[in-house]
Amino acid sequence: MATAARTRWITSATLAVGTLAIAALTLGPADARAQSDSATRAGAMRRGAQLDLLDSTVQARAIFQALIDSAPTPGARAASQRAMAMSYAFSGDCANTVKYEALVIAYWTTREQAEPQNAFYQEGETANEGARVCVDAGDLGAAEQWYRRGYELGMKEPEPRTHPRSLWEFRLAHALGRIAARRGDAAEARRQIGAARRILDGDTTMAAQQERFFPYLVGYVALYTNDLPTAERELTSAISLRGNQRDPSLQCLLAMTYEKMGKQAEARAAYQRAYEMAAAHNPPAAFARPYARRKLGPAN
Repeated sequence: MATAARTRWITSATLAVGTLAIAALTLGPADARAQSDSATRAGAMRRGAQLDLLDSTVQARAIFQALIDSAPTPGARAASQRAMAMSYAFSGDCANTVKYEALVIAYWTTREQAEPQNAFYQEGETANEGARVCVDAGDLGAAEQWYRRGYELGMKEPEPRTHPRSLWEFRLAHALGRIAARRGDAAEARRQIGAARRILDGDTTMAAQQERFFPYLVGYVALYTNDLPTAERELTSAISLRGNQRDPSLQCLLAMTYEKMGKQAEARAAYQRAYEMAAAHNPPAAFARPYARRKLGPAN
């Protein structure tokens, strides 16, 4: 598998070099050099992400550190720092993930005057991204702290808002429900499920985009509070919804449910789907791919 992935990367890189050569014929030297530098950085980012997917995280981080050190702009540096945060996520390293996410938030703080709506949204998104990694890593205290920080940052977006307050309220209830379930507090988890449901029902416009995450919440809580029939039903329902069919983390949660139920063949099939779907450099893949790899064995 690793050899095939490296072959695909080499082929892509060869095609990119050919494209750059053609572009250089029609651009001036400075423009061609800038485009070449940008393409080189993008290729390095892709290579680092591929290495994380192949469980070569030390090599991936060397690439991301070089990109951070050589970044031509603060925005480019922040993008590389976010990639570094995700690299640590593939190792389940909550502390280092949020360390780099904090640097990304610091960049967006500098953009609050120029683009306030986008800056505050990005700050909240970045905090939530780190929080999710911490949940998956089992550091529930850090996860709650960062989810609450994401809520506070997102709620600071000024009018005219590009994302409603109800979105951040729903995301926080969703997060607190999952955290409560992981802590074994079924009553609090159910309370947060109820809060999430009311928030969705109170803003149908927002709910049109976020409804697909509700059965994920119910299924997650059921899994971690050992209501396995409900977990199976709700996670299966979540996976069937548009936008969720290729989510590796949902497949992994369903596999975990099957495994607890003693359905070993179904569990292995779901772990295989999770592994194969986990092809992005983001929290769902950072959770699902290493977890599924351990369950499937060394062949993966």
